Amino acid sequence: MTVSSHQPSSPPARPPLYITLIATFFGSGFSPIWPGTAGTLATVPLAYVLMRLGLVWLVAVAVALFFLGTWAADRYCAATATHDSGHIVIDEVVGYLLSLVLVPLSGANLIVGFALFRLFDIWKPWPIRLVDRHVGGGFGVMADDVCAGIVSAGCLYFLQAPIQSALSRLGLEILR
Repeated sequence: MTVSSHQPSSPPARPPLYITLIATFFGSGFSPIWPGTAGTLATVPLAYVLMRLGLVWLVAVAVALFFLGTWAADRYCAATATHDSGHIVIDEVVGYLLSLVLVPLSGANLIVGFALFRLFDIWKPWPIRLVDRHVGGGFGVMADDVCAGIVSAGCLYFLQAPIQSALSRLGLEILR
């Protein structure tokens, strides 16, 4: 009779709760489907409030969350032995907030900014893909979404006139 030297594997480590809450944006990253989209959707109320407070608040919170998110993503990845866990969505929070920095508060801008940010975050065209593939650690987790947010912000800015025209033609003044 032989005894197997194979030990049962231990479950992956769990990061401290405060790291998990930050990295997953209060658990929204644990959505069973599309956690990045769920994290971005969870950011919409925050974006609305920050845009009402003004550009300074929107940018200040985005910058603060970038640094906090870099720290939390780095620790979450280390604790779970992952490179960029799908549960980490604080990067989506920052990217979405940045997508709104060049436009006024409106329902249309919140919706189109959301769609543009998700498009660029998922598609990852150059240079976003370059950052995603070559920048590591918590900074790398955050950096590609910052790039996606910046590209989205530029696109949303240049789409302002067509968005307003479409809303007028469709009679959707409520989204202005």
